[in-house]
Amino acid sequence: MEIFKYMEQYDYEQLVFCQDKQPGLKAIIAIHDTTLGPALGGTRMWTYESEAAAIEDALRLAKGMTYKNAAAGLNLGGGKTVIIGDPRKDKNEEMFRAFGRYIQGLNGRYITAEDVGTTVADMDLIHEETDYVTGISPAFGSSGNPSPVTAYGVYRGMKAAAKEAFGTDSLEGKVVAIQGVGNVAYNLCKHLHEEGAQLIVTDINKEAVMRAVEDFGAKAVEINEIYSVDCDIYAPCALGATINDDTIPQLKAKVIAGAANNQLKETRHGDTIHEMGIVYAPDYVINAGGVINVADELYGYNSERALKKVEGIYSNIERVIEIAKRDRIPTYVAADRLAEERIERMRNSRSQFLQNGQHILSRRK
Repeated sequence: MEIFKYMEQYDYEQLVFCQDKQPGLKAIIAIHDTTLGPALGGTRMWTYESEAAAIEDALRLAKGMTYKNAAAGLNLGGGKTVIIGDPRKDKNEEMFRAFGRYIQGLNGRYITAEDVGTTVADMDLIHEETDYVTGISPAFGSSGNPSPVTAYGVYRGMKAAAKEAFGTDSLEGKVVAIQGVGNVAYNLCKHLHEEGAQLIVTDINKEAVMRAVEDFGAKAVEINEIYSVDCDIYAPCALGATINDDTIPQLKAKVIAGAANNQLKETRHGDTIHEMGIVYAPDYVINAGGVINVADELYGYNSERALKKVEGIYSNIERVIEIAKRDRIPTYVAADRLAEERIERMRNSRSQFLQNGQHILSRRK
């Protein structure tokens, strides 16, 4: 990879390499865009095939956070960290404290949080060295487990998508097929059940399926059956790329709205479901409840204030649909446009402010 060429092509601001031999720290911090504010994005720990693969993942994820934070209405830019190593055996206190010192050295340009391979305990160690970290233990004023809040945001976004497809945002009597019944999806099931929706669920974890069956009267189906069931809404809440060439022909749903990341295997699949008339709630817009929640920690966490912001995912999905109609484009493209327009407005505003400042100075001279 030609790093500077890649950074220039996608307009990245900074790439930071962090190394500490004694604890075995090898970390890469990617900062994509800070137009809206400091970059916020989690720290992922993974056994990458190569250093090049780690760099590419950090860059890709950082750009994704720029769009996610912008679309969510947060005054935050996008960044991400990857630590090269096995999270099951390579972690130690010195590693995360050393990493915390590197974050502190960026003086607030980057704020981290937990991600794949890292935990609240790891964030607490980082917090020993810097305040530029979220998702720490509740004892330190954190928001705690983000799953219920993420689920509430998905629920709100699903209602907005349903309003577009069915003319009402009521989910009473609607059949919702939920793929994956982990922590987020279980809490989503709770909201849907309370509103009177009928649930169809599947998961590789049979205990999770039975829990949804017993608690919410859900109907259980096999993993590969979830795509073809008769339903109003398909909610992918497990792995990504489940909207693909194999699954799309099976879908009977009029709405796709779920918590999973990277739901479209390829962008062309977003074009296909758009042509089919399916209302798609773009994943990084509808599942932004978690990042909205941890971002509230930066102001001194207040659960009521955070939930009020998460409720806004409803209007964010409405805005995406509005842009899609305005520009005659699929919603996945409209989501990018929503984020890009917000960033561009702020960039232009700052540019105008600087120009006015230069004009005033020139007049004084």
